[in-house]
Amino acid sequence: MMQEWFRKAKLGIFIHYGIYAVGDVSESWSFHNGNISYEDYMKQCEGFTASKYDPAAWAELFKKAGAQYVVMTAKHHDGVALFDTQYSDLSVVKKTPAGRDLIREYMDAMSEAGLKTGIYFSLIDWSDPRYRSIYPEGMKREDCLKDIYGSPAGGEEDYEAWEEFLQFNRHQLAELMTGYKTVDLLWFDGDWERSAAQWKMPEFREYLHSLNPNVVLNSRMQGYGDYETPEQGIPIYGPEGEWEFCTTINDSWGYRPSDNDYKTSGQIIRMFCDCITLGGRLLLDVGPKEDGTLDERQEKVLHDLGSWIHDHEEAVYGTGKGLSYHQFLGGSTISEDQETLYLIVYDNPLEAVCVKGLKTPVKRVTVLHSLEELDFTYTGALPWSGIPGTLWIWAQNMQLHPFATVLKVELEGKITYNLGHGEAVTNND
Repeated sequence: MMQEWFRKAKLGIFIHYGIYAVGDVSESWSFHNGNISYEDYMKQCEGFTASKYDPAAWAELFKKAGAQYVVMTAKHHDGVALFDTQYSDLSVVKKTPAGRDLIREYMDAMSEAGLKTGIYFSLIDWSDPRYRSIYPEGMKREDCLKDIYGSPAGGEEDYEAWEEFLQFNRHQLAELMTGYKTVDLLWFDGDWERSAAQWKMPEFREYLHSLNPNVVLNSRMQGYGDYETPEQGIPIYGPEGEWEFCTTINDSWGYRPSDNDYKTSGQIIRMFCDCITLGGRLLLDVGPKEDGTLDERQEKVLHDLGSWIHDHEEAVYGTGKGLSYHQFLGGSTISEDQETLYLIVYDNPLEAVCVKGLKTPVKRVTVLHSLEELDFTYTGALPWSGIPGTLWIWAQNMQLHPFATVLKVELEGKITYNLGHGEAVTNND
């Protein structure tokens, strides 16, 4: 169920942590796609120590980054639980040298730091034969012969085993939602391999709310979630309703020592600004090493992002969706009272930046991080026709921020536009 804290949140941290951090392989998909045998993948359990796992230190870092919530993998598609489950022996508690409930420590640390806590839980389990007991809806036996992880491998369907698997998922989720600090958000994955009817999603959603009526559910529930979750490719237009963009700092969700294709801090900050401009939020992923430490390049990005947010808090927190890119060729947000416009300038203007269609008169323009005041003028205004013209802000000599410069545009009332059709609209239209 959608909650006000999520509507107001701008930044979340995603954590993909598991035995896949031991070797240089991707999480779960490496054996599913045949890059490594299932047996060799599972041998990584022997090297998973979590010897330097310190979620309290993570929480401190995430707070400095400006995050309001965190989501951590409790179980990926490989079926290896990071918590002490009584319904399976496949957990880091029972199968790895770590020998401890990592989710309990995570939940305690994030809650104590005042961060909202989320759990990633894979609906699919490629280690459980009961998951492969029925075919995806609409598929026939011959369609699935090559897919040993998503089908009964050519055998007869076993609906009783499937019901047992659904109950297994419910049991593990009940453990997570009743045996730990409050789970504020459930981040599901893997819904695509079965239909809503096969997952029994309406009943499943009702069951989750019986455990916590206030839990927020992501969209990967075959249409029964609370918000959209576009991944890796940032939307050109913001989805309808609440949404969250999840992305990696390099090219991998989990830690891979061979993946050195890191995005720069400037790129991540730009992506964050794009998200809040379009009315969404960023869920930025980190992949800890097997011992629980973070790569210093991931830490640097988080520090830089947090530094930029700290310098521009009033343009981030408590603001709403910004202008259309047709109105301003950059990022933007609008204050809650609708009387201040924040323009995010990514480059060094050669002359002026311009805003089109802004009907409310401008009172003052300042550079947010330096407080310097900028001159502004208008061209093309036709007051008798209701056409406000173009606002030009003379920014060629302003002090630039190292990553992105924010201009605070104070208005003489609530913001209204004229988009060229002769009518004025407010930001709520």
